[in-house]
Amino acid sequence: MKIAVGMSGGVDSSVAALLLKRAGHEVVGLSMKLWRAPAAGRGTGRSACYGPDEEADLRAAGEVCAHLGIPFHVADCAENYENTVIGNFRDEYLSGRTPNPCVRCNPLIKFGVLPEAARKAGLAFDRFATGHYARAGYDAVHGRRLLKKALDTRKDQSYFLYRLTQDQLAAALFPVGELRKEQVREMARQAGLPVHDHPESQDFYDGDWADLVRGTNGEGDIVDREGRVLGRHKGVWNYTVGQRKGLGIAAAAALYVLEIDAARNRLVVGPESATLRLSASVADCAWIAVERLTERLEVQVKVRSSGRPAGATISPLDEGRVRVDFAAPVAAVTPGQSAVFYQDELVVGGGIIEAGLP
Repeated sequence: MKIAVGMSGGVDSSVAALLLKRAGHEVVGLSMKLWRAPAAGRGTGRSACYGPDEEADLRAAGEVCAHLGIPFHVADCAENYENTVIGNFRDEYLSGRTPNPCVRCNPLIKFGVLPEAARKAGLAFDRFATGHYARAGYDAVHGRRLLKKALDTRKDQSYFLYRLTQDQLAAALFPVGELRKEQVREMARQAGLPVHDHPESQDFYDGDWADLVRGTNGEGDIVDREGRVLGRHKGVWNYTVGQRKGLGIAAAAALYVLEIDAARNRLVVGPESATLRLSASVADCAWIAVERLTERLEVQVKVRSSGRPAGATISPLDEGRVRVDFAAPVAAVTPGQSAVFYQDELVVGGGIIEAGLP
């Protein structure tokens, strides 16, 4: 087959290209140009997919392709990325929610705009591969394309991919999904890839998030659950539900952000126990293993990318929404984050958290 590989300049996508080339496929490397200086400040030097140090990553991807003897193309996706990902990121934070930009970028930009732009530029390919730690499958009984956790559960990235469509999954390849991270690095080293010791990506943005988010709602009150003013915050976009550090409040016991009230420009804080929720409402759901949710279903739920799965029952609501009832209380169920539903290694689907419920 002729396979296009989304190249980030990191070791995972580089080894994905290496494996496909070794398997005898015709491989072409694709990278996205996302950064349009001087939209924000200088980089911090940490590895990220968006920031002023993008040129270094593009050079690294080009060097890997040259080493492998495959063509390399760069698609300018900056305008789409700013409108679709950065604009949403800004709006969500200013509305008091905590978005996950990678969840939005993957289906709309990386698996959407990028391969489309490549085809418009005259490149023809059968499949699109990335260096994500995940696995694809197929349910012949129900005719559904599937998404599964990676073999290396420590590096599993299926949480960030739950919004991929059936068409996108049908074309997707995840060559490193069956490998462990240490195997990937060793393969890169043995193959002499110049990125074999490339550092892990630390975030989606290499810079100060405030450069992306600053809005008109500046400083405001920090209050307790009774509405008593305890201090001042530095802008609601600087905080997330469950946050403890950086509140600047002296108290006898640790305080956590319980609610971000953007309409009144205030934070509500309280004890850690008050962050626990037994239920949640989830909207804008996307389904993979099923066409839609029609009845109660026992699942495991991740309410943040780094969190442990929690046992739960999901039930359909109106307008494509879902109610999640946890088997045990879950801390910091954060509006704007994704709740992703699993059955063992299989991704059932997921959606955007509207609210945690008592």
